[in-house]
Amino acid sequence: MTLNTTLANDKLVQTKKLQQLLAYLNQSSPFYQQLFKGNRVDISTIKSLADLQILPFTTKEDLQQRNNDFVCVSRDQVIEYASTSGTLGSPVTIALTENDLNRLAINEYNSFACADGSATDIYQLMLTLDRQFMAGIAYYMGLRKMGAGIIRLGPGVPSLQWETIQRLKPTAIVAVPSFILKLIAFAKDHGIDLNQSSVKKAVCIGENIRNTDFSYNILGKKITDAWDIQLYSTYASTEMQTAFTECSEGHGGHLQPDLLIVELLDDNNQPVPPNTPGEVTITTLGVEGMPLLRYKTGDICMYHDEPCGCGRTSLRLSPIIGRKKQMIKFKGTTLYPPALFDLLNEIEEVLDFVVEVYPNEVGLDEVLLHLLPTDQTEATDRNIRANLQARLRVSPGIKYITQPEIQKMQFPEASRKAIKFIDKRV
Repeated sequence: MTLNTTLANDKLVQTKKLQQLLAYLNQSSPFYQQLFKGNRVDISTIKSLADLQILPFTTKEDLQQRNNDFVCVSRDQVIEYASTSGTLGSPVTIALTENDLNRLAINEYNSFACADGSATDIYQLMLTLDRQFMAGIAYYMGLRKMGAGIIRLGPGVPSLQWETIQRLKPTAIVAVPSFILKLIAFAKDHGIDLNQSSVKKAVCIGENIRNTDFSYNILGKKITDAWDIQLYSTYASTEMQTAFTECSEGHGGHLQPDLLIVELLDDNNQPVPPNTPGEVTITTLGVEGMPLLRYKTGDICMYHDEPCGCGRTSLRLSPIIGRKKQMIKFKGTTLYPPALFDLLNEIEEVLDFVVEVYPNEVGLDEVLLHLLPTDQTEATDRNIRANLQARLRVSPGIKYITQPEIQKMQFPEASRKAIKFIDKRV
């Protein structure tokens, strides 16, 4: 099959599923029924993917304010309730049916296969598997579908992670990259030879390990310099119920065109060309409980549409450049948290951090860095400040804190993942 034929088939599948979605929303979704009526949308006029631009958007605020109106099924059809983490406001509950759970399993089966997984692998899951965390259940079901071995160990506790690795010999881990650094530090402190372990690959979740040119960022470099391990980056959200996962080429997360339509839009809601930052806007395909149409994620990425070296022809997304609502305008400089994180990870004198943004008395953005330093000396302080000034050209506020203090900031009660950005502007 030629490249053009494959792409044409993908578009045909997406167009057919889009038309099915519109009919389903028009019949079953209180929110979209009202949205279509209010915007005088005639769904019969949507004949192609290009016609998507006629349709209105869905926002995070819509989901937060009218959560129940997005549910398209009766309560007895809901099998699982997941929720967002609430990073950008109040959490949103996502209702999943049996079909949605099956779709979720297929999504992660495809993702692990893309990341060179197979039934011969054993995966140690170093992540939350409770607290309504969709990703945890998705990884578990995808690996079950693949037939791989699964070790459900949960997050944290490097000592227990290494004891289990040495005892059960997993070939792969699923973990947050910054936690992999803690595994590396523990191994070095306790005489564990990383490269003699059974673990040969890691599926990285929740944090960037690459720059937008796909080279490793400082986090990715620190991991791979210490551990000869293959890293696979992922991008997903609870709302989209789908993941973009890298293959071994490491050149972006692959779209699953039968599960999702993705648009990247500029500030005027127009499509951007390849290699140009735009807001990731998604339309879910095949979702039964809470499907979404043109949902604006707030994430800024770029896309690449040339065929990948792995042979796949699907669109690929770059690492997240930033989140639209988290953009910081500080002393005339535009900053995104991921870029700040990369810089702080690079400074040897900084062991850990939390970035806080708040409005000053005239409503402008101020940045305060809560830092856990290697030591409390003047030389360390000078080096940290010099690094920040040289790289940022501006000087944010700095507050040095202790390990217990940063632990409390990063993991408040009921938190599912480490919080490294606190936005007090809203």
